[in-house]
Amino acid sequence: MLSDPALIALSQVLRTGSFDAAARSLGLTPSAISQRIKGLEDRLGTPLVHRTQPCTGTAAGQRLLRHADEVALLEAALARDLPALGPAALPHLRLAVNADSLATWVIPALAACADMLFDLVVDDQDHAADWLQRGEVLAALSTRGTPVTGCDVTALGRLRYRATASPAFMARHFPAGVTADALARAPCMTFNPKDRLQRDWIAQVWGRPVLPPTHLLPSTHAFVDAALAGLGWGMNPEPLVRDHLAAGRLVELVPDTPLDTALFWQVRRLSAPALAPLTAALRQAARAGLHQHAPAPRRSRQSSTKSR
Repeated sequence: MLSDPALIALSQVLRTGSFDAAARSLGLTPSAISQRIKGLEDRLGTPLVHRTQPCTGTAAGQRLLRHADEVALLEAALARDLPALGPAALPHLRLAVNADSLATWVIPALAACADMLFDLVVDDQDHAADWLQRGEVLAALSTRGTPVTGCDVTALGRLRYRATASPAFMARHFPAGVTADALARAPCMTFNPKDRLQRDWIAQVWGRPVLPPTHLLPSTHAFVDAALAGLGWGMNPEPLVRDHLAAGRLVELVPDTPLDTALFWQVRRLSAPALAPLTAALRQAARAGLHQHAPAPRRSRQSSTKSR
């Protein structure tokens, strides 16, 4: 079996990003941390840490980090079931989540699990399951409803998006109404190269691809701020723009054409029992923050081109 001191040292180096910080957190010297990790690397015959600034884990190091997290999670669950064992250390849970969920409905679920520490990887919802496949997280919020091998899946609901822009932007770029030609010239916003929401909305409404010029803006709240400032149009989560739409500070490019994105919670099957409190909290938060009914009906291009 792997020794707990070596795993703890490796875990702290990868979490803090340096041997010095890991040593301070554990009350040891950097030399002691280095010796523990070097011994583990010698035993396994492979490097575990990229000794860069900050330190990062090799593929083997990340796999061991996940193992350490799983052990800590199981020990915490055992301590809850058998209080006589005494308190366990708070487990670190490395999870993949999408930025829009983090900005709208996920935080209350995390706050409901005060006996867990969260290490969140933020990635596009269409790619979050990739982190599970690589073995780098214990669970993920994903648009993928088919379970990753070895995982259980829970359907949570749909996050609704609205294609929004400021009235001034609409007047400047769509004076004759929103058309495919005008969309091809009007700047939009894209979270990162993985973000397909704007293109998916265009395909849903217009039935064909249109590639508008785009700003790369990797921030959910900056998307809203940029739309308000007239920088571009973008797909904004409905909870963040509902008040702006009601007040007229933002308008929909094409009224009543939301884009719904289904979200699923994928959990490693071996960790699922210990993660049950988090899963329950996410389901409760999703009932409050996501749409639970059928997806929004799609509108044809003909109906979307009516003048406003």
